[in-house]
Amino acid sequence: MRDLVEIGMGREARRAYDLDQIEIVPSRRTRSSKAVSTAWQLDAYRFDIPLLTHPTDAVVSPDSAVRISELGGLGVLNAEGLWARHTDPKGALERVVAAATGDEPDSAVALLQELHQAPIQQDLITEALRPLRDGSHTVAARVSPQRARELTPALLAAGVEILIVQGTIISAEHVSDGEPLNLKDFIAELDVPVVAGGVGDYRTALHLMRTGAAGVIVGYGQSTSTTTDEVLGVGVPMATAIVDAAAARRDYLDETGGRYVHVIADGGIGTSGDIARAVACGADAVMLGEQLAEAAEAPAGGLYWTSSAAHPSLPRSEVTGLARSGRTLEQVLFGPTDSPYGTTNLFGALRRAMAKTGYSDLKEFQRVGLNLRT
Repeated sequence: MRDLVEIGMGREARRAYDLDQIEIVPSRRTRSSKAVSTAWQLDAYRFDIPLLTHPTDAVVSPDSAVRISELGGLGVLNAEGLWARHTDPKGALERVVAAATGDEPDSAVALLQELHQAPIQQDLITEALRPLRDGSHTVAARVSPQRARELTPALLAAGVEILIVQGTIISAEHVSDGEPLNLKDFIAELDVPVVAGGVGDYRTALHLMRTGAAGVIVGYGQSTSTTTDEVLGVGVPMATAIVDAAAARRDYLDETGGRYVHVIADGGIGTSGDIARAVACGADAVMLGEQLAEAAEAPAGGLYWTSSAAHPSLPRSEVTGLARSGRTLEQVLFGPTDSPYGTTNLFGALRRAMAKTGYSDLKEFQRVGLNLRT
């Protein structure tokens, strides 16, 4: 039953919940964390931890994508970002860092807009993805729905094995001034798995699953830097959104006689506890960005923004500065840590949460009991 509340005469709104409003319920069983697997598989590609990176230049460079792959996750490069537009992307990043830490920090967004006016060049995309391809790492890149048809041939030629079609909000058919992007037709033409999103409700998630997507992204990368709710008035309470997408996955599984589509949570995740709660709500993996920005390998030196910061007319992310911890990506993901706040050893904590509640793998953990905080 839908939980509706009256917000005025003749107008109702659905009650929805964020991840920090729920708690995982321990079961009658516990197990050793050594007996727990956090592995998952997307199409033919297996990963040791349920991690995709949010495709932002602040976190993902060719080098950091390689390191994330070495640690068991999937690094997603932004094929419309600085590495695809500039022969010296590190120099471009240094300019953004200087602007964000200077006398006028608000100018960093304007600079990102300026830097993204440079044209995307196929040879730069190929060069950016080369370290992943040459190192036998899974190659993944993100494109927006508006430029998916234009850029995908170059990405496939560069060796992309998983394509992420991601916008703030996405639908099964993106209508523009030119030919609309029909995702079902688009995906059918490709030989690589496509992950699409973000979505925030059951119906849109189900529609995307019916396009043939291998995974659906839930959320829009909500973080301390995201301003989508302020700019568009659009909000996605993540616990409810993930549960709804998981329900769509279940119905689509029945509808197709067994085709499983992965649910990937992007946003509203601040701590390792939120990662555990996202999986408990039904996510197969999480898309992290801000949580990785403090790592020593993050190319923006502790700054963070989402790809929507560079939108030419309506940016929906500011550039925020995070405390640079000096920890490596490995420490952020697996510890050890002296922080008691759940911001480090993210997947070590997930493993411990699964062990403490008696579940041995991610799909089992999706059935754990949940309580609502009052």
